Amino acid sequence: METKKVKESRGKIATVRAQMTKIGPVMRGSVVVIGTRNKQPYFSLNKDKKTHLIYLGRRREGLAREYSENYQKLLNLIEKMTILNMKLLKEI
Repeated sequence: METKKVKESRGKIATVRAQMTKIGPVMRGSVVVIGTRNKQPYFSLNKDKKTHLIYLGRRREGLAREYSENYQKLLNLIEKMTILNMKLLKEI
């Protein structure tokens, strides 16, 4: 039989899981603007100790920013989930 604390923890975990499913496309990296006179947006990703750049242009810049922000939101939710699961493990 579950205690009240365990039920509360499971409910919080379910809430965070639901929030995770609502996050759209994700991309690790960031939008950077390169250039002194003619500033152009690029998506920058550091993978395997190498920086990869993708030219975005103004048309795709907003989407890339959204995807990058979604990644940060997902990371924050993963951190919350980790804390909640640790508490749950202690309570079981």
